[in-house]
Amino acid sequence: MERADTSFPDIAAFVGVAQTGSFTRAAENLGTSKSNVGKAVQRLEGRLGTRLFQRTTRAVRLTEDGETYLIAAQSALDGLRDAAQALAARKEEPIGRVRLDIPSGFRQLFLPTISDMRNRYPQVTLELSMTDRMSDAVGEGWDIVVRVGELSHDSEMTVRKLCDITLSLYASPDYLARSTPIEAASDLVNHDALIFRGFTGRLRPWFLNDNGHLRELSPTPVLIVSDGQALIDSTVIGLGISQLFDKVAQPYLDSGKLVKVLPSVDSPGPSAHALIPSGHRMPAKTRAVLNYLADRLR
Repeated sequence: MERADTSFPDIAAFVGVAQTGSFTRAAENLGTSKSNVGKAVQRLEGRLGTRLFQRTTRAVRLTEDGETYLIAAQSALDGLRDAAQALAARKEEPIGRVRLDIPSGFRQLFLPTISDMRNRYPQVTLELSMTDRMSDAVGEGWDIVVRVGELSHDSEMTVRKLCDITLSLYASPDYLARSTPIEAASDLVNHDALIFRGFTGRLRPWFLNDNGHLRELSPTPVLIVSDGQALIDSTVIGLGISQLFDKVAQPYLDSGKLVKVLPSVDSPGPSAHALIPSGHRMPAKTRAVLNYLADRLR
């Protein structure tokens, strides 16, 4: 059996006539002509294969089939109206799911504060990925992707700077207690280096401030990792010295799990940016999470 092809404007015209008992008043309420309303009802009756109204010169009354269809039509239109209102509310209030992809090393900086974000935005559901791979924000459907370092130009993405980052050397108190003292950059060659391999496959050198000049140091590593959180964890358990972003190291510094090594060689690092797919106006839910991220990293 063929499915009836219904038209929502025709259904709205039918409901308007049923509620007012008049084609003329329905047309006035709908901002159209009596002729258009009459044609809409005729089309609907033709598709349904039944008469919906009994028409006389003095009155318009629903048939039994019309009464049955009116109940379903009103329910459908009310559902669409409720959905439209809900979608409008989503534009103004943070409601719904936000998919966020951040570097793995940001885990300790961000995870302990999610309950605070939940208190601020109780109707936001966060889907969180923590990885150092270069995910495709548009293709994989992410709402926000956080990147550290240089960005390729992409017209499909809106870029917002979140913060500047400083590169510093860190080690655990235990490692420093059982190792030779570090009083100058030249002493680093005698220590165990923990090195990060970036998504490009290149080992990331250490960048040191040498009296105002930026100098690269590529120490011989005792451990190479390609996961930012693994680099932090390896440093915390005392495997050696690593160069970390100051933002991600701060929670471990505050708890005493890490100690900064040679603060005098701290150097400016890359900036952190948020990438948001371009297009329509940013939803309130995405803007809320983005602003929260910026506050955490500022």
